[in-house]
Amino acid sequence: MSTPISYWEEIKRKLIHLSSLWMVAAMIFLPRVFPHGRWICSVLFLFCLTVTLILEHDYANGGKYLGGLYGKLFKSMLRTEVKPGQWIVSGGAPVLMAALLLNLIFPPFIAAASMAVMLTGDAAAALVGRKFGKHKLVNGKSWEGTLSFIIAGYFFLSLAGIVCGTGNSFYLWGALAVILGAVVELFTKQIKIDDNFTIPLTVGIFLSLTLL
Repeated sequence: MSTPISYWEEIKRKLIHLSSLWMVAAMIFLPRVFPHGRWICSVLFLFCLTVTLILEHDYANGGKYLGGLYGKLFKSMLRTEVKPGQWIVSGGAPVLMAALLLNLIFPPFIAAASMAVMLTGDAAAALVGRKFGKHKLVNGKSWEGTLSFIIAGYFFLSLAGIVCGTGNSFYLWGALAVILGAVVELFTKQIKIDDNFTIPLTVGIFLSLTLL
């Protein structure tokens, strides 16, 4: 059952979300430093994904040590109440899965930009929309939250583009990609797939179709 969490817990949840920007940095810099940097990224993301799933599974089954540690750290931030024996995958696993697939499929500048859009845009939409969202759109989402997604997502997409040394066309198509990502975020309820996964993959596919 989905239960509401306090705004403070939402802030902590999104700070954890933003801490995943280390993956964006890894996608950009590891291939520059190491000959097989992209494979190093993939192994790292796969390892983190595996650990996350093990922790969540142990927590769902009442594990005393790993599950207990997971519960102390994240229980108050979980939107869905976990019943004994019920394994519910949190938002962390889709983030890591998206990072893994993006890193394997797309060049670093597209993979990094796509992850940056999701991580920053989603956090901005949730925090601004929940606090200041007065003008509703669809599915309980607001204009304020959606505009915050677009602004934050485009800023960090542009930052990734600058660091990666992309051409001018990247910023034009990137703006449309961010808007498309915001639309996906709006209709997550209908899509029925975690937006931590669908947003970066949608942005990545759009950028690859327009730039490659």
